[in-house]
Amino acid sequence: MMAKRNFMSVAFAAVSQNEAFARVAVASFISQLDISVEELEEIKTVVSEAVTNSIIHGYDENPDGVVRISVSIDEGVVELVVEDEGKGIEDVDQAMQPLFTSKPELERSGMGFTIMENFMDSLEVATAVGKGTTVRLTKRLSFAKALQN
Repeated sequence: MMAKRNFMSVAFAAVSQNEAFARVAVASFISQLDISVEELEEIKTVVSEAVTNSIIHGYDENPDGVVRISVSIDEGVVELVVEDEGKGIEDVDQAMQPLFTSKPELERSGMGFTIMENFMDSLEVATAVGKGTTVRLTKRLSFAKALQN
């Protein structure tokens, strides 16, 4: 049976310790679905990447910053939105290039957006310099795909 629309949202301080909290919160919420372990791990990884981007790049690890996550489930499609009101991304196309990082001194891999694109069905980035960034990701879960066929 397909899950009817359901949603949750949470906001937390832009500190790196909260990345694990974000993973667990999202995983707990979506585990109500008939989701594979692989899909759950992929979504948790995507949450980590998006939240880490907000904390490190959006806020420069300023704990006064706030990261917001909302998740909705509608007929087997998970939509994940990660928002910050940080400094924004000057060049989204450049930021989305594999291996590009604006913080090489932190030994960042520059693969965050690439990982998000590979694990999800869609990725949209809305950003304004000085105002923040919103990353919207969607994934149709395998059980929902099977029910369509």
